[in-house]
Amino acid sequence: MLALLGLGGAAPTPQRTVYVVPGSPISSAYLAADSVFVVDRPEPEGGRYLTAYAQPTPTDAGVRRRWRAPLARSGDVIDVRVERRLVLAVAVNAPNQQFQTTAYDAATGRQRWQQPGSVDPTVHDGLLLTNVREDESSAMSGIDPDSGELIWTVPIQSSTGISYHLVEGRVDQFVLLQPSGAVQVHDAGTGRLLRSVDTLPADRKAYQRIQVVGDLLLLVPPGANRLVSYGLADLLPRWTVEMPLVAYVVGCAGLLCVIPQTGGLQVLDPATGAVRWSDRGQDNLADVRDGRLLMAKPGRGYEVRDAATGQVRAELGAWSLTRVLRRVDPLVGVRRGERGRMLVAELDLVAGGTRILDVLPGIAGGCQASLPVLLCQRLDGTFGLWRLTR
Repeated sequence: MLALLGLGGAAPTPQRTVYVVPGSPISSAYLAADSVFVVDRPEPEGGRYLTAYAQPTPTDAGVRRRWRAPLARSGDVIDVRVERRLVLAVAVNAPNQQFQTTAYDAATGRQRWQQPGSVDPTVHDGLLLTNVREDESSAMSGIDPDSGELIWTVPIQSSTGISYHLVEGRVDQFVLLQPSGAVQVHDAGTGRLLRSVDTLPADRKAYQRIQVVGDLLLLVPPGANRLVSYGLADLLPRWTVEMPLVAYVVGCAGLLCVIPQTGGLQVLDPATGAVRWSDRGQDNLADVRDGRLLMAKPGRGYEVRDAATGQVRAELGAWSLTRVLRRVDPLVGVRRGERGRMLVAELDLVAGGTRILDVLPGIAGGCQASLPVLLCQRLDGTFGLWRLTR
């Protein structure tokens, strides 16, 4: 087992420069590739705004505000991200959980369009709008990023199961599981139906779930005591295994990690469904990197396991994982140290250790990272932005 790295090493660089991004205790911030976006919560009197700040370079004295745009007072903004030269703010209304996406010009902050639903980028240089409502108006649609115009629409029902096939983080196909049992695969660029299969030839009212993992379509049929695999390209059955109470499945280093509702882990061969190894305990899968699994052990921190065998490779201790901007960004963990200071470390699953990056004072939490950049909310409500040396 590898030892932890950095915990007993040299002290972090003192007096590291912090760039202060304006905010308040009721503000939220979102890190982007070259920007920081701050959402102000509505005050009893006055409006609410989305403000864009440029991330400073090492030679800048401070952050620079790019633009400020008004937001609707209703709805909670749950995500702000940049896609197709647009800043997309996704909000949800609490009473009915209906989503709404507002698009702003990334350079000027001018509102370009607004549509009900939430969006995902597609490999066809467009956007895919998912609008699930309680009435009969639910739909999947393709959007022109420049105008917000709906290019095509596929009606769905509120009970329709939805999953996506991704290519480098962008949707190229979406899969619908209709209440009738029909599984339909659609092209995300055109909405065109590519192929379908009937999975409920008898009981049309039974509840099922689907999930796309890699090039497999996985179905949890009625009774939730099996896992059925289909090839996504042809919708032909591949294998069926007894697997009760499946919560969800993720790809893990070329295998399938099945997470049961009761906890633990089952690791399957995607070609045959054969169980490679399993863990009946209460550990939770937190991340997958380079053939290694990061497992959260309740009350005991994290450990690293080999994805192929389940062998324990390292114990990393107790950390809180920060949100990272991109899937390829290094994992960053934080935890409270002496005198309330925040210990910041890179978690290296391959080396099986941690590398201390800094010890920061006055941090309230809400950290996000895309190393070397770290963004955290401070105790006074403002946000601190640091460039950490790895």
